[in-house]
Amino acid sequence: MSTVDSQLPMEPDDISDLIAMLRESTDKMHADRIDRGDLKILARTIRELRYAFKVFAGYRGKRKVTVFGSARTPSDAPAYVQAMELGKEMADRQWLVVTGAASGIMEAGHRGAGRENSMGLNIMLPFEQSSNEIIRDDPKLVNMKYFFTRKLMFVKECDAVVCLPGGFGTLDEGLEVLTLLQTGKRDMVPVILLDEPGGTYWKDFHAFVDKHLWGERMISHVDFRLYKVFDTVEETVGEIMQFYRVFHSMRFVRKELVFRLQHKLPEETLAEINRDFTDLLAKGEFVQREAFKEEADDYSLSTLPRLAFHFNRRNYGRLRVLIDLINETKPPAIEEAKRHVPPLS
Repeated sequence: MSTVDSQLPMEPDDISDLIAMLRESTDKMHADRIDRGDLKILARTIRELRYAFKVFAGYRGKRKVTVFGSARTPSDAPAYVQAMELGKEMADRQWLVVTGAASGIMEAGHRGAGRENSMGLNIMLPFEQSSNEIIRDDPKLVNMKYFFTRKLMFVKECDAVVCLPGGFGTLDEGLEVLTLLQTGKRDMVPVILLDEPGGTYWKDFHAFVDKHLWGERMISHVDFRLYKVFDTVEETVGEIMQFYRVFHSMRFVRKELVFRLQHKLPEETLAEINRDFTDLLAKGEFVQREAFKEEADDYSLSTLPRLAFHFNRRNYGRLRVLIDLINETKPPAIEEAKRHVPPLS
């Protein structure tokens, strides 16, 4: 589900079955005599996620960019300055900047965006991970014990991901995002690997992927479409904004994948898609239509046109190619008669 979907409040009956499932699972764990240590992990996980969901629920009407990078980057480093510029540019476009809330790149992203436009997911460690001064004590800051719950929130709640240079944690976070996109476990979002100006951190990573992952056929060549490598903030911001130029968001309705679009596609573009992207179809064809009745919960998006199709759920790199094509289109030309109506005298 897209993070920008504004949903109607759910009536108690709408979630009662899910609450019942949680209670049933809890009762079964007691009957199964689950180890106390395992129960502590589960209890903490549910508590952390419940609170994180509560915090982010109030901001699901705004686009968010998740920024990853090293906590050890000094404030005079080119990457720090670049992350600060990125935060400012995205905040100027009314986006929220989500980081790990610590120092280094994370602090820089928040410093550029400002407190009002920052959200944080801090991991509690015995060293180097206290929250930065920009987000500290802000209601948009969530402190978490487990990396896996933190990573879930980073990915679940974002509309774009930007990775600057970092250590094991940054690589872990960036590769997990790519894995989720490649396997369809996360809706398509733009992913940018941002080097410092003239830097080679991510260029070297891309060379490794090209030589070993692609060279040894561990990935498909179209998987390279899942990320971009840049070394300027201008290119990075341009890539993010271009991704949402026409494409708005996506969701599955029954067995069909639905793209919500900013405007209807020209008939020639629809014909091109039906000609060139049949490899994405399990059956049928690409159809433009209005919202499905099952999308009633997305009431604020109900007027957006849809592109619906039976996606084979295999080639997500090609799905990104389709989105890029869609984003290159212009609104259909208005009727000839309307275009030549004389101006009022």
